[in-house]
Amino acid sequence: MSRPTIADLARVSGVSVATVDRVLNGRHAVREETARRVYDAAQEIGYHAVGLIRKRVFEDLPRHRLGFLLQKPMQPFYQSFAKEIEVAARSVTTARIQAEVDFVQASTPAAITEKLKALAARNQAVAVVGPDYPAVSTVVEELKDKGIPVFALLSDFAAGVRDGYIGVDNRKVGRTAAWAVAKTAAQAGKVALFVGSHRFHGHELREVGFRSYMRENAPEFEVLDTLVNLDAADITHEATVDLLHRHPDLVGLYACGGGMEGAIEAVREEGFSGKLVLVVNELTPDSKAGLADGTVAMAIGTPLPAMCSAVMRLMTAAIGDRDAAVPDQVFLPFDIHIPENI
Repeated sequence: MSRPTIADLARVSGVSVATVDRVLNGRHAVREETARRVYDAAQEIGYHAVGLIRKRVFEDLPRHRLGFLLQKPMQPFYQSFAKEIEVAARSVTTARIQAEVDFVQASTPAAITEKLKALAARNQAVAVVGPDYPAVSTVVEELKDKGIPVFALLSDFAAGVRDGYIGVDNRKVGRTAAWAVAKTAAQAGKVALFVGSHRFHGHELREVGFRSYMRENAPEFEVLDTLVNLDAADITHEATVDLLHRHPDLVGLYACGGGMEGAIEAVREEGFSGKLVLVVNELTPDSKAGLADGTVAMAIGTPLPAMCSAVMRLMTAAIGDRDAAVPDQVFLPFDIHIPENI
């Protein structure tokens, strides 16, 4: 396949070759909307000078350095999250965004605070996925005093100190998971829950939402004591096998956080696929395969593209004006995946 030409770029952009030339060489002013269209088209067709076009389009815009601290780097969900952050950063039209993404292997206070401080030293604003520890809140308050905005992603923390929370309404997610179990289980019985940690506010809210729905609408189901799986697949696998053996009347299982791969594998290996209502979070290769073969009844997903776009908007607004009216919470509609719509 031949390399795209300037004529190809003009055609896809819907502008003249002369206009593309002006964007490339910066000889005459071009409307921002037009230049942006040329840049988007260059990305789409793989035009060889896309880097130069980006420079021309964004050279007069303010530059912002944004840091992002995510969890477990080997998990497919967080790998997708990191990619969407990069996509959203490139899509910002009001500033040139340099996004730095880092990860923590362990969700301990020391590991989180160390990474958070390091990111804040290199960036103008930081967004974090993490548990709600007092030590983390202390660091967030210190950064706030230095004029560095901090945002919570997916799971809230440092409420009243951090600048804002962006994610789904986790209580509604939990109620939705309970609805799926109550409405699709063949009969009433026992239901089990996994949380990654009691320090993850998002997991806690999902558990609260799940239990409140069952109390109100499905009291015939018995919700067992919640199990902590540290978001680890191996722990979840072992605990799920134990649950299935100890509770033959188990009819539902909800993984409020990570580690769902272990639950999917255990349910499949023990021959409970389709017999037990398994609800998980996020659409990954494992949950998608589970939906396809009937092991998973529902996967509740975070709309990563929309969330990353919202994060970019709020972080840049906070940098530009520390007194800007940044919303305390931004709730995005979550995605629902079932075997019939994957």
